Amino acid sequence: MNDRIVSWHPNPSKPRYRPPPGAIDAHCHVFGPMARFPFSPKAKYLPQDAGPEMLFALRDHLGFSRNVIVQASCHGTDNAATLDAIARSEARARGVAVVDPAISDADLAALHRGGIRGVRFNFLKRLVDDAPKDRFLDVARRLPPGWHVVIYFEADILEELRPFMAAIPVPVVVDHMGRPDVTQGPDGADMKAFRRLLDSRPDIWFKATCPDRLDLANGDPWNAFAHAVAPLVADYPDRALWGTDWPHPNMEKAIPDDGHLVDMIPRIAPTAELQHKLLVANPTKLYWND
Repeated sequence: MNDRIVSWHPNPSKPRYRPPPGAIDAHCHVFGPMARFPFSPKAKYLPQDAGPEMLFALRDHLGFSRNVIVQASCHGTDNAATLDAIARSEARARGVAVVDPAISDADLAALHRGGIRGVRFNFLKRLVDDAPKDRFLDVARRLPPGWHVVIYFEADILEELRPFMAAIPVPVVVDHMGRPDVTQGPDGADMKAFRRLLDSRPDIWFKATCPDRLDLANGDPWNAFAHAVAPLVADYPDRALWGTDWPHPNMEKAIPDDGHLVDMIPRIAPTAELQHKLLVANPTKLYWND
């Protein structure tokens, strides 16, 4: 793994859609810069630097006001790059950390002071080598007040994870809806299973994100994604979040135009009320609740 990859669009278009005032990109990342924040020796990919200056320039270009920066797997459990980006945001960013299950309560409190409001548990085997459910639950029980757990998994292990998610004592946010097969449509098996999960407890949220990952076969403008996801946002409007996923880890062979990603928003949330919940009210409740 010697070649550093680029996974983001060099010149994203200006979106036709204008987000409402206070809109939050609730799922994005930073990479490095490597000279200051080395990547984890266990990283499955080695990206080019994509630091806070680039992220905040994109935020402004796309018409957003704030960011939620999610710790990228290439940085492992060293959250220094994410904390640095939050510190540079002029109070316009919060974050989600990835932590060693042995983390101390004092270190969790320090992350809170740095703007972190959740921890991410990753179950994608191509990105992580170990996902110890029992140790993850111990961390979840020790989180500072107001935090939540973010879970990243693929649809084929949803049923396996249901007891684990049921045991988490804080709200849960599911990255990218658990990566359903959107080509099945809104009534497909994957979406039905995900709806059963949402119905199992009222504090499971989801990110209606990543058409570029979930509708890869069809490609931009990702019509299958829009068709499958719009009913989910309509039926669970108070639990939906949205984000760019910039700088699109591991998407170097199918890099999306971020302006086109933003133009997906009115296709999955067609009314001003739904858009305000998706982009302002819901992420504010989760990440700026203090």
